Amino acid sequence: MLTSVYGITLTLHTICRGRSLFVALFYCPGAYSDYRAEIHDVLEEYKEGAAKFMGMPDAVIYCSLHDPVTPCPSGYNTNKTVSLWGSSGRMEVTASKFMDIQRAIQPDWFQCICDGDTISGEAGRKRAKKSVDRSLSFLDICLQLQEKSPELQGSVMFGAIEGGDVLEERLRSARETAKRPVGGFLLDGFQGSAMAKETKLKLIASVTAELPEDKPRIIHGVGKPDEVLECIERGVDIFESFFPFQVTERGCALVFSYNCHPDPEATVLTQNGIQDLEKNGVREDQEEVSKADPEMTPFEISLKDKKYHDDFGPVLEGCSCYCCQRHTRAYVHHLLVTNELLAGVLLMMHNLQHYFGFFGAVRDALRDSKLEQLKELVFRQALQRH
Repeated sequence: MLTSVYGITLTLHTICRGRSLFVALFYCPGAYSDYRAEIHDVLEEYKEGAAKFMGMPDAVIYCSLHDPVTPCPSGYNTNKTVSLWGSSGRMEVTASKFMDIQRAIQPDWFQCICDGDTISGEAGRKRAKKSVDRSLSFLDICLQLQEKSPELQGSVMFGAIEGGDVLEERLRSARETAKRPVGGFLLDGFQGSAMAKETKLKLIASVTAELPEDKPRIIHGVGKPDEVLECIERGVDIFESFFPFQVTERGCALVFSYNCHPDPEATVLTQNGIQDLEKNGVREDQEEVSKADPEMTPFEISLKDKKYHDDFGPVLEGCSCYCCQRHTRAYVHHLLVTNELLAGVLLMMHNLQHYFGFFGAVRDALRDSKLEQLKELVFRQALQRH
């Protein structure tokens, strides 16, 4: 299911260190900023939580403060409130109001309210320190309120690790948060491109080294396959799947190879990722498309390209998704150029299945001690654009 009463519903995957275990979760971005008083009243009166209310009683609900696809305006947080943004605009939320919402939603996991306004690249050491101080203060309040709330005794709170790009503040945030009785940790503030890649990876490695290994770590805003693999190597467990949504929004389809052990009878994907890219038309258009859409990655093709108007092959050879089994590149191209809503539906089906297949390959690689081989395959494809 791709939508919910709160907005886009995305799926997450968690990897437990030392075990090849993946758990599917549903993610509700913008749940707070789009939260109307009427909805709050309905859920409070319903008393059985959002999962059952939405008709998904078996789904695992994870609530986050912000939609990872949409950047949040900077400069609106205070010592008492955090500003959240949605289709209705800005909403100021205190720690108490935040926990009232959690009691109504009754999520399985939820991110603690925090001051993560250090992503712009303009935040200095003083602002980084303030983000840590505020987030720890919010965390202490929320932990006290959770302890007093019968509705949230089965919910797991994730403490946010803040501090911008200041290593000392990141470490202080990690150590202080780890002292609290949280169920997991959110590595916040790494989304976007404001922070240099080398700095980001160094901070992630330093932070995870300070956290207990028996509690999961979520990171927001990391979705590209090569970046996911780098974060896994540095101890991150859970990733959002906003990336397939972004790919779908620009009219593209994921076609990268993640198959390190191809079975000739079961798949047409080859061991060589470069051959896969050539076969699926990626290398031919990288220069042309990168000029048209600078956000496009080497892992996808743009089906808006006019060359696909008479391409009657599947979106990706060997893919078992509904889109690839029933429709062609030419048909999806037609839907895109005529602005048909079905284009996004079909592309989302394909992109989600392909992305989940990638995480399945990560699981297999961890089990077989082949993560380095998978990383080499994915990175080889990532370099094709450069």
